Amino acid sequence: MQVAVFPADCSEAVAEAVALAGAEVHRVDDLVTTELGEMSLLVLELGDEPMRRLRQLEPVVDDVGLPVLVVADRASLPLIERAKGVTDFVLEPLDPVELGVRLRRHATSNETEEILRFKDLELNPLTYQATLGGAPIDLTYMEYELLRFLVENPGRVWSRQQLLSKVWGYDYYGGARTVDVHIRRVRAKLGEERASWITTVRSVGYRFG
Repeated sequence: MQVAVFPADCSEAVAEAVALAGAEVHRVDDLVTTELGEMSLLVLELGDEPMRRLRQLEPVVDDVGLPVLVVADRASLPLIERAKGVTDFVLEPLDPVELGVRLRRHATSNETEEILRFKDLELNPLTYQATLGGAPIDLTYMEYELLRFLVENPGRVWSRQQLLSKVWGYDYYGGARTVDVHIRRVRAKLGEERASWITTVRSVGYRFG
């Protein structure tokens, strides 16, 4: 398993954790000029420049074609949530075991993993790309995760608290309002004709399909 780590001067904790996971570490100086075709995954350490690091990822995210695992502190979660191209994240202080598990899970993903489809909507779980009628949809990480969860679980009504737990995780610091905001954004990106795919069930939550 070959793993690219950016930036090249990442912390030793990150480099050691990647190596302990059984991966060959390739430190990357420049995402634009480096050929990543042989890599299994890209680890992006945000460090004390989270906004700058995520901006460096943006221009190449469609070309990289790799799962992107971000290492960041909890204060950077709002930035990660809005970032394009982030597959997963690990919070600091870094747990080498957790990072190793996530590395192996994403790096060994089957490249022929089935595309998720609902009518003319397609979600690619490997590349985190979404298309609607063949046209790409620009979804943030959490918008994609929310839509993916709904597509994978159609017909059932999910409460806001259930969605927070299933999509954001048990320790997410936000509240039910977070779910409403993201549902509204996803509906807007689906467009007026398809927004009705996500139904509001009064006093309960939401249903897809």
